[in-house]
Amino acid sequence: MKCSVKAPAKINLSLDALRKREDGFHEVEMIMTTVDLADRIDLTETESGITVDVSAGFVPSDQRNLAYQAADLLRKRYGIKKGVHIYITKHIPVAAGLAGGSSDAAATLKGLNQLWKLGLSLDELAVLGAEIGSDVSFCVYGGTALATGRGEIIQAIPAPPPCWVILAKPPIGVSTADIYKRLKVNEVEHAKTTQMIESIKQQDFRGICDNLHNVLEDVTLGLYPEVKHIKEQMIRFGADGVLMSGSGPTVFGLVEHESRLHRVYNGLRGFCHDVYAVRLIRSTDAC
Repeated sequence: MKCSVKAPAKINLSLDALRKREDGFHEVEMIMTTVDLADRIDLTETESGITVDVSAGFVPSDQRNLAYQAADLLRKRYGIKKGVHIYITKHIPVAAGLAGGSSDAAATLKGLNQLWKLGLSLDELAVLGAEIGSDVSFCVYGGTALATGRGEIIQAIPAPPPCWVILAKPPIGVSTADIYKRLKVNEVEHAKTTQMIESIKQQDFRGICDNLHNVLEDVTLGLYPEVKHIKEQMIRFGADGVLMSGSGPTVFGLVEHESRLHRVYNGLRGFCHDVYAVRLIRSTDAC
């Protein structure tokens, strides 16, 4: 028995931290949407145990891997005796602010739900995903959503209008925990979450670009000047709206017209090796 699942990346159109919670996490409001850059998760049923292989050698293949944790959680929670071999073909950059690991975990939950015939709903899978990581719940649903709490409370919203998304990641990794630790939540300019949601509902591309905001951006840009440089170049080359995704270091640019796409993409290739031109997508499919 085999199953293959796409695990798409996400970007944050808006990311706000409201306060520090007693559990150590931040209370957040995030508007996230999936883009057409995806890992591939191949699941093969085995007699017992969990094994993981990854096409990228610098990604852990043991219990630290979130896809492994997803499979382990399902096996223990539902008393599954069978095992699984997980092969992850990586296309999403690692430690990039694009939820690659979280999306791999979500895809594993969805794929094993079918492979092992568990009959769980997306809502049930999202609750399980929250035990693995804050972004996993969103990745279970895909599409576009408002995420609150520590990121695990998901409310679907309409998809933004079609556009191109340019992703550019400098050759560095960023620790999300470290960036949040340095965030002074009482001093930041908070995101205009309501205005962003309204712009999306109205399919107002200009309004979406005007309301892009990420409270983590100033922290990361202050620590990593190469991220600031990429953002400045993306603006210079003519992207309609530019923002860092998550805790970084990936910067994305929204581009409405294909005629401008090539100028932005080709210009950034002179500054950064990992540059992608992708589209927004609405949902994810399992098996």
